[in-house]
Amino acid sequence: MSTNPPLSIEVDTLPVTNPVTTRIPKHRKKLTLIPLIFIIYFEVAGGPYGEEPVVKAAGPLFAIIGFSIFPLIWLFWGSLMGSWKLLTSVINLSAFPILCVAYLEKLFPIFEDGLPRLLAIFILNLVLAFICFTGIDIAGYALIVLVVVSLAPFVAAETIGGTWLKILINIGVPLSAMGLYFALLRSCSFQILGQAASGYLPKFFEARAKKFGTPWVRILVSYVISIGFSFMQFTNIISSSNFIYSLSMLLEYATIIRLRVKYPNMKRPYKIPLGVKLLVVMCMVPSAFLVLVMVIAKKIVLLISGLMTIGAIMWYFLMKFCKQKKWFAYRNGDEIEVGEEEDIQILDTTS
Repeated sequence: MSTNPPLSIEVDTLPVTNPVTTRIPKHRKKLTLIPLIFIIYFEVAGGPYGEEPVVKAAGPLFAIIGFSIFPLIWLFWGSLMGSWKLLTSVINLSAFPILCVAYLEKLFPIFEDGLPRLLAIFILNLVLAFICFTGIDIAGYALIVLVVVSLAPFVAAETIGGTWLKILINIGVPLSAMGLYFALLRSCSFQILGQAASGYLPKFFEARAKKFGTPWVRILVSYVISIGFSFMQFTNIISSSNFIYSLSMLLEYATIIRLRVKYPNMKRPYKIPLGVKLLVVMCMVPSAFLVLVMVIAKKIVLLISGLMTIGAIMWYFLMKFCKQKKWFAYRNGDEIEVGEEEDIQILDTTS
């Protein structure tokens, strides 16, 4: 009696090589729970400041509906998109000192224009970047204080009102902007780390300050790029950031569909439970909003976004050329860092 061989399902896998393990420093500073909570708060919120034009244009009802619906539209499994994602974050980073000064000038008219305004923006960028450079603990716990103080005007509004309310809100805005700056600068530094760990940037981008253990190279790069945008108009900064973000998301959607078609049986722990056709339809909905944002963009936004995209493409070929000439040390894209316990386990199994 013959028996048929058991059926087997071939699982697609992406081509990878054997990873190379490297040891991380034993005494690297780690972010504790409480500062992490408030960093996340400022990364995703930081208060409603800067949304006044939306309420003015559409009214409070449609503004609230829009703020409620759009997070659901953008909730999507995504991946880091390299230069576009980094540029989006860094351009956003430059907006917060401007937002801070914009509200301060209501209390101190000297900051409305001219050299005092430029100096205020430059000094704010410098001071906030330096605070991040001094370490996770200082920036993390500073965010706790900023959360309490920035939320205080809303509590005070119930009992004070009038002129005092105006003053308190205008004080709360700079503090909220500072918190957003801290959180986003930290996010920018980790995006650069991701590119260095993947072999797109040289290893020296992973360097940390000996005294504070902070990623000083990544902080410096993010700071320098953001300074270049800090002297632009606030609306142009936000529009340019949205345009580049739209490009990166369109590429993300195309990547998702391409991988689903090319590797249909690949293990996907967070797989979207849709077939290819429905997946395309799902991606078309947010893509329509993205294209709309890009179509109505101003010429200055198109110019900035185009130059940034060209710069990102040229940077890729420059890094490829540097790899060929071996001018800098790069990771091979498969190296991973492990902690002490993992290192011991690996040594035990290989000895």
